Amino acid sequence: MGFVTLGFFIFNAYGMEGALLQMISHGFISGALFLCIGVLYDRMHTRNIADYGGVANKMPIFAAFFVLFAMANVGLPGTSGFVGEFMVIMGTVKVNFWYAFTAATTLIFGAAYTLWMVKRVIFGAVANQHVAQLTDITLREKLMFIMLALTVLGMGLYPLPFTEIMHASVSDLLVHIARSKL
Repeated sequence: MGFVTLGFFIFNAYGMEGALLQMISHGFISGALFLCIGVLYDRMHTRNIADYGGVANKMPIFAAFFVLFAMANVGLPGTSGFVGEFMVIMGTVKVNFWYAFTAATTLIFGAAYTLWMVKRVIFGAVANQHVAQLTDITLREKLMFIMLALTVLGMGLYPLPFTEIMHASVSDLLVHIARSKL
């Protein structure tokens, strides 16, 4: 959410529209990741990363969705997480290259801890007997994941409907901010 704050405080259309897109995207991606955690917790009754490992061996469909949402969280191109972050960085470059550079480097740290978590939870050998007894997602869970995945991918591949709606409001806001109140 630091990108949202940065996007709003650089006071240009690209940054503000990127921040708005990032907020919408964050809602879908975070909701999907919380649903993933809920599915795992419902089956294992633990939130400790060390208690997992090898989930992809027993729940391959779930693992595919989990990895998609984790990659969207780190801003993989083609997902909704990328579009907002990219627009904020491009808007920030117009203001100050070094601010944009610093913001872009923070993405590396976010990607690192997310990939570390995915590696430990999803991939590898089956860690224990509780993971060995897991069953893949139900039809209801699969339908929820499909809807969230379509939204995340749809926003990432074709963000134009979202930016068109917000462009007039953002432009008016920037004019209002620029006008002196004295």
